[in-house]
Amino acid sequence: MAVVTSKRSVMTLFSGVCDPFSHRSRIVLNEKNVTFEVKEVIPGSLPEDLIDLNPYNSVPTLVDRDLVLYQSSIIMEYLDERFPHPPLMPVDPVSRARTRLILHRIDSDWYNLVVALEGDNEEKKQSARTELRESLTSVAPVFSAKPYFMSEDFSLPDCSIAPLLWRLPHWEIELPEQAKSVIEYSKKLFERSSFIDSLTVAEKELRV
Repeated sequence: MAVVTSKRSVMTLFSGVCDPFSHRSRIVLNEKNVTFEVKEVIPGSLPEDLIDLNPYNSVPTLVDRDLVLYQSSIIMEYLDERFPHPPLMPVDPVSRARTRLILHRIDSDWYNLVVALEGDNEEKKQSARTELRESLTSVAPVFSAKPYFMSEDFSLPDCSIAPLLWRLPHWEIELPEQAKSVIEYSKKLFERSSFIDSLTVAEKELRV
Protein backbone atom coordinates (compact mmCIF):
# COMPACT_ATOMS: atom_id res chain seq x y z
CA MET A 1 0.00 0.00 0.00
CA ALA A 2 1.24 3.49 -0.84
CA VAL A 3 0.10 7.09 -0.90
CA VAL A 4 -0.73 8.68 -4.22
CA THR A 5 0.92 12.01 -4.84
CA SER A 6 -2.22 13.40 -6.48
CA LYS A 7 -5.74 12.18 -5.89
CA ARG A 8 -7.75 10.75 -8.77
CA SER A 9 -11.46 11.47 -8.94
CA VAL A 10 -12.20 8.16 -10.67
CA MET A 11 -11.00 4.75 -9.56
CA THR A 12 -8.17 3.64 -11.84
CA LEU A 13 -6.95 0.14 -12.60
CA PHE A 14 -3.55 -0.33 -14.20
CA SER A 15 -4.20 -3.56 -16.03
CA GLY A 16 -2.24 -5.93 -18.23
CA VAL A 17 -3.84 -6.28 -21.65
CA CYS A 18 -3.78 -10.07 -21.49
CA ASP A 19 -2.92 -10.79 -17.87
CA PRO A 20 -5.20 -13.21 -15.98
CA PHE A 21 -4.47 -11.52 -12.63
CA SER A 22 -5.62 -8.19 -14.06
CA HIS A 23 -8.53 -9.92 -15.77
CA ARG A 24 -10.02 -11.24 -12.54
CA SER A 25 -9.79 -7.76 -11.00
CA ARG A 26 -11.68 -6.34 -14.00
CA ILE A 27 -14.39 -8.98 -13.61
CA VAL A 28 -14.97 -7.91 -9.99
CA LEU A 29 -15.14 -4.23 -10.97
CA ASN A 30 -17.70 -5.00 -13.67
CA GLU A 31 -19.67 -7.29 -11.38
CA LYS A 32 -19.91 -4.41 -8.90
CA ASN A 33 -20.96 -2.05 -11.70
CA VAL A 34 -18.32 0.44 -10.56
CA THR A 35 -17.29 3.46 -12.61
CA PHE A 36 -13.58 3.06 -13.22
CA GLU A 37 -10.85 3.88 -15.69
CA VAL A 38 -8.59 1.20 -17.13
CA LYS A 39 -5.02 2.09 -18.02
CA GLU A 40 -3.77 -0.76 -20.17
CA VAL A 41 -0.16 -1.70 -19.50
CA ILE A 42 1.92 -3.33 -22.20
CA PRO A 43 4.79 -5.55 -20.98
CA GLY A 44 8.11 -3.75 -21.31
CA SER A 45 6.46 -0.34 -21.55
CA LEU A 46 5.39 0.67 -18.06
CA PRO A 47 3.70 4.07 -17.65
CA GLU A 48 5.65 6.52 -15.50
CA ASP A 49 2.83 6.96 -12.97
CA LEU A 50 2.67 3.18 -12.35
CA ILE A 51 6.39 3.16 -11.60
CA ASP A 52 5.83 5.96 -9.09
CA LEU A 53 2.84 4.28 -7.45
CA ASN A 54 3.87 0.65 -7.17
CA PRO A 55 7.39 -0.30 -6.00
CA TYR A 56 6.96 -3.70 -7.69
CA ASN A 57 5.87 -2.10 -11.01
CA SER A 58 3.28 -4.87 -11.28
CA VAL A 59 -0.25 -5.24 -12.60
CA PRO A 60 -2.95 -5.09 -11.57
CA THR A 61 -2.57 -1.92 -9.53
CA LEU A 62 -5.69 -0.20 -8.22
CA VAL A 63 -5.82 3.50 -7.35
CA ASP A 64 -8.82 4.66 -5.31
CA ARG A 65 -8.30 8.31 -4.41
CA ASP A 66 -5.31 8.29 -2.01
CA LEU A 67 -5.15 4.51 -1.75
CA VAL A 68 -2.95 2.31 -3.94
CA LEU A 69 -3.31 -1.46 -3.91
CA TYR A 70 -1.45 -4.17 -5.78
CA GLN A 71 -1.73 -7.97 -5.73
CA SER A 72 -4.97 -9.06 -7.32
CA SER A 73 -6.36 -11.06 -4.39
CA ILE A 74 -6.05 -8.01 -2.13
CA ILE A 75 -7.69 -5.83 -4.78
CA MET A 76 -10.62 -8.22 -5.18
CA GLU A 77 -11.35 -8.43 -1.46
CA TYR A 78 -11.03 -4.67 -1.08
CA LEU A 79 -13.53 -4.08 -3.88
CA ASP A 80 -15.99 -6.50 -2.31
CA GLU A 81 -15.80 -4.66 1.01
CA ARG A 82 -15.78 -1.20 -0.58
CA PHE A 83 -18.84 -1.99 -2.72
CA PRO A 84 -20.91 -4.52 -0.75
CA HIS A 85 -23.60 -5.08 -3.42
CA PRO A 86 -23.76 -7.56 -4.93
CA PRO A 87 -21.75 -9.46 -2.30
CA LEU A 88 -19.01 -11.73 -3.65
CA MET A 89 -17.95 -13.08 -0.25
CA PRO A 90 -20.12 -14.64 2.48
CA VAL A 91 -21.10 -12.46 5.41
CA ASP A 92 -20.35 -14.79 8.33
CA PRO A 93 -16.72 -15.25 9.46
CA VAL A 94 -16.65 -19.05 9.10
CA SER A 95 -17.90 -19.01 5.50
CA ARG A 96 -15.58 -16.10 4.64
CA ALA A 97 -12.62 -18.06 5.99
CA ARG A 98 -13.60 -21.07 3.90
CA THR A 99 -13.89 -18.88 0.80
CA ARG A 100 -10.47 -17.40 1.47
CA LEU A 101 -9.10 -20.93 1.69
CA ILE A 102 -10.69 -21.75 -1.68
CA LEU A 103 -9.10 -18.63 -3.17
CA HIS A 104 -5.74 -19.66 -1.71
CA ARG A 105 -6.05 -23.11 -3.27
CA ILE A 106 -6.95 -21.60 -6.66
CA ASP A 107 -3.86 -19.40 -6.50
CA SER A 108 -1.54 -22.14 -5.23
CA ASP A 109 -2.76 -24.97 -7.46
CA TRP A 110 -3.70 -23.14 -10.67
CA TYR A 111 -2.45 -19.56 -10.85
CA ASN A 112 1.06 -20.66 -9.89
CA LEU A 113 1.15 -22.43 -13.27
CA VAL A 114 0.55 -19.23 -15.27
CA VAL A 115 4.23 -18.20 -15.42
CA ALA A 116 5.18 -21.54 -17.00
CA LEU A 117 2.16 -21.53 -19.33
CA GLU A 118 3.06 -18.04 -20.58
CA GLY A 119 6.79 -18.72 -20.70
CA ASP A 120 9.15 -19.83 -23.46
CA ASN A 121 10.41 -23.05 -21.91
CA GLU A 122 8.48 -25.73 -23.79
CA GLU A 123 9.28 -28.47 -21.27
CA LYS A 124 7.94 -26.40 -18.35
CA LYS A 125 4.99 -25.30 -20.45
CA GLN A 126 4.03 -28.89 -21.28
CA SER A 127 4.38 -29.92 -17.64
CA ALA A 128 2.11 -27.04 -16.58
CA ARG A 129 -0.44 -27.96 -19.27
CA THR A 130 -0.59 -31.52 -18.00
CA GLU A 131 -0.84 -30.46 -14.37
CA LEU A 132 -3.66 -27.97 -14.98
CA ARG A 133 -5.61 -30.38 -17.21
CA GLU A 134 -5.34 -33.20 -14.70
CA SER A 135 -6.16 -30.95 -11.75
CA LEU A 136 -9.29 -29.53 -13.37
CA THR A 137 -10.39 -33.00 -14.41
CA SER A 138 -9.87 -34.45 -10.94
CA VAL A 139 -12.09 -31.79 -9.32
CA ALA A 140 -14.71 -31.82 -12.09
CA PRO A 141 -17.46 -33.20 -9.77
CA VAL A 142 -17.09 -30.06 -7.62
CA PHE A 143 -18.10 -27.90 -10.60
CA SER A 144 -21.45 -29.68 -10.93
CA ALA A 145 -22.26 -29.96 -7.22
CA LYS A 146 -23.59 -26.38 -6.98
CA PRO A 147 -24.58 -23.65 -9.46
CA TYR A 148 -21.21 -21.94 -8.98
CA PHE A 149 -17.85 -23.07 -7.63
CA MET A 150 -18.66 -24.52 -4.21
CA SER A 151 -21.40 -21.90 -3.83
CA GLU A 152 -25.03 -21.25 -4.59
CA ASP A 153 -24.12 -17.73 -5.75
CA PHE A 154 -21.51 -16.18 -8.02
CA SER A 155 -18.51 -15.24 -5.86
CA LEU A 156 -14.83 -14.30 -5.85
CA PRO A 157 -13.66 -17.85 -6.61
CA ASP A 158 -15.70 -17.73 -9.84
CA CYS A 159 -14.07 -14.38 -10.71
CA SER A 160 -10.69 -16.06 -10.22
CA ILE A 161 -11.41 -19.23 -12.16
CA ALA A 162 -13.02 -17.58 -15.22
CA PRO A 163 -9.79 -16.02 -16.67
CA LEU A 164 -8.01 -19.37 -16.44
CA LEU A 165 -10.78 -21.28 -18.19
CA TRP A 166 -10.99 -18.63 -20.90
CA ARG A 167 -7.29 -19.12 -21.67
CA LEU A 168 -7.32 -22.93 -21.93
CA PRO A 169 -7.42 -23.01 -25.76
CA HIS A 170 -4.65 -20.40 -25.90
CA TRP A 171 -2.55 -22.61 -23.63
CA GLU A 172 -3.38 -25.62 -25.83
CA ILE A 173 -5.24 -27.38 -23.05
CA GLU A 174 -8.20 -29.51 -24.09
CA LEU A 175 -10.27 -30.96 -21.29
CA PRO A 176 -11.40 -34.60 -21.58
CA GLU A 177 -14.97 -35.85 -21.54
CA GLN A 178 -14.65 -36.53 -17.80
CA ALA A 179 -14.38 -32.77 -17.28
CA LYS A 180 -17.65 -31.97 -19.07
CA SER A 181 -18.98 -30.23 -15.94
CA VAL A 182 -16.04 -27.80 -16.07
CA ILE A 183 -16.85 -26.95 -19.68
CA GLU A 184 -20.53 -26.36 -18.85
CA TYR A 185 -19.55 -24.23 -15.88
CA SER A 186 -17.22 -22.14 -18.02
CA LYS A 187 -19.98 -21.42 -20.54
CA LYS A 188 -22.15 -20.10 -17.72
CA LEU A 189 -19.38 -17.75 -16.60
CA PHE A 190 -18.56 -16.55 -20.11
CA GLU A 191 -22.20 -15.53 -20.64
CA ARG A 192 -22.25 -13.14 -17.68
CA SER A 193 -22.27 -9.49 -18.72
CA SER A 194 -19.55 -8.72 -16.16
CA PHE A 195 -17.26 -11.24 -17.84
CA ILE A 196 -18.04 -10.03 -21.37
CA ASP A 197 -17.44 -6.41 -20.37
CA SER A 198 -14.17 -7.34 -18.67
CA LEU A 199 -12.51 -8.65 -21.84
CA THR A 200 -9.83 -6.61 -23.57
CA VAL A 201 -9.38 -6.75 -27.34
CA ALA A 202 -6.33 -8.98 -26.84
CA GLU A 203 -8.27 -11.36 -24.60
CA LYS A 204 -11.12 -11.63 -27.07
CA GLU A 205 -8.59 -12.68 -29.69
CA LEU A 206 -7.48 -15.60 -27.52
CA ARG A 207 -10.71 -17.34 -28.55
CA VAL A 208 -10.80 -16.30 -32.21
